Amino acid sequence: MTETLTTAVPAVSGLRRTPDEIARLRRSRAGGRSPVRSAIKHVLLCLTGLIMLYPVIWLVVSSLRPSDEIFRNPGLVLEGLETSNYTVGWNTLSEPFGVFLLNSGLVVLGCIVGNLVSCSMAAYAFARLRFSGKRMWFVVMLTTIMLPIHVIIVPQYILFSQLGWVNTFLPLILPKILATDAFFIFLMVQFIRGIPTELDEAARLDGCGHPRIFGQIILPLMVPALATTAIFTFIWTWNDFFSQLIYLTKPEMYTVPLALRAFMDAQSATSWGPMFAMSVVSLLPIFLVFLFGQRFLIKGIATTGGK
Repeated sequence: MTETLTTAVPAVSGLRRTPDEIARLRRSRAGGRSPVRSAIKHVLLCLTGLIMLYPVIWLVVSSLRPSDEIFRNPGLVLEGLETSNYTVGWNTLSEPFGVFLLNSGLVVLGCIVGNLVSCSMAAYAFARLRFSGKRMWFVVMLTTIMLPIHVIIVPQYILFSQLGWVNTFLPLILPKILATDAFFIFLMVQFIRGIPTELDEAARLDGCGHPRIFGQIILPLMVPALATTAIFTFIWTWNDFFSQLIYLTKPEMYTVPLALRAFMDAQSATSWGPMFAMSVVSLLPIFLVFLFGQRFLIKGIATTGGK
């Protein structure tokens, strides 16, 4: 017994390393990264980022140039500031551009609320409730993701036209209230499955039913998934052009994508400067939403499906 202990002591003492050995071990665990290689990677990443951001930077610079110089000078150096593009673009259409921003905001707000309420309730049903045909309906729901919008746009237009809802925001908002975005339902189902079922069982022992379990336990824990749904819904709805072009034909009902299209006239010259200026204005809400919501976006995607 004593011999075993005495022979084990040198082995333990041999594990002690000098500071130089510890530094070499850390460098080896880091993949042998040298300062030169790290600097080269950072330079390449910065160059790639600049290449990807060049169209956006060019758009901002072009919005400050006269329309006749935009395509004659494709560089990024400004010879003068043409700030009148913003005032002209704001007032050049039949309605001030703020009206179109307000229309897009109303549509986006209705779609976000509809997706958050309906998709979360449908996801809770698929993740926690037991009912006949649950797996079959879940597969049917996932199958709808593969359906292109061109397949359903014609019957939807006929239905909404007979209801007299053309040139209203109802055809754009009502489908969201009926949980038609299967992607968000699947996202929330995977998130709810990662929440321990012991919380539900403890709530049932306290006399809670499904409405209270969903509203007081599951829903507060779904904040990352709800934020992800809200951000994606905002971006997709704000940039939507096709469905809004189908249902909105009156200029006073135009949203931002339709208003930007109105700057391009097939029979006369296109107002490139004002159009680029209003394009910059329309990008600001998306930029701000992504800037302040990226933390929830990354967390919601990273934790989806986690156990």
